[in-house]
Amino acid sequence: MRVAVVFYPYARREKLLSIAKGLASGIQAKGHQVDIVDGSRDVNTKLTIYEYICLGTEGVSFFSSKIPERLKEFLGAAGIVAGKRSFAFVVKKGFGQGKCLSRLMKLMESEGMFLKFSEVLSAPEEAEEVGKRLNIG
Repeated sequence: MRVAVVFYPYARREKLLSIAKGLASGIQAKGHQVDIVDGSRDVNTKLTIYEYICLGTEGVSFFSSKIPERLKEFLGAAGIVAGKRSFAFVVKKGFGQGKCLSRLMKLMESEGMFLKFSEVLSAPEEAEEVGKRLNIG
């Protein structure tokens, strides 16, 4: 199955990238084809070809539960994502990760994505274990 691990950084790109790579590694261990997409740099990427989409981001500040504003624009321009099974994740940072994750989930659902699972992740090793446990198909 084709899987996209999409991350949309706000300030800590390297941390989010390492967690995305850990998640991708866990999913690949189950025999799936995985592509990692940086939503802030790969703005013309179409997610239509993927059967499962993992989408992650971080809060915009240490105390904030807001997600990056441009993430909505990225999803809107990413092709047909409605009906796609998906996984939402945020990086553990400061306070309000639960609310940040909730906002990300609402955004994904507003685009018609079908959320199967969500998680707050703090390390690449943890992300890899979650990737191995995901019920992708």
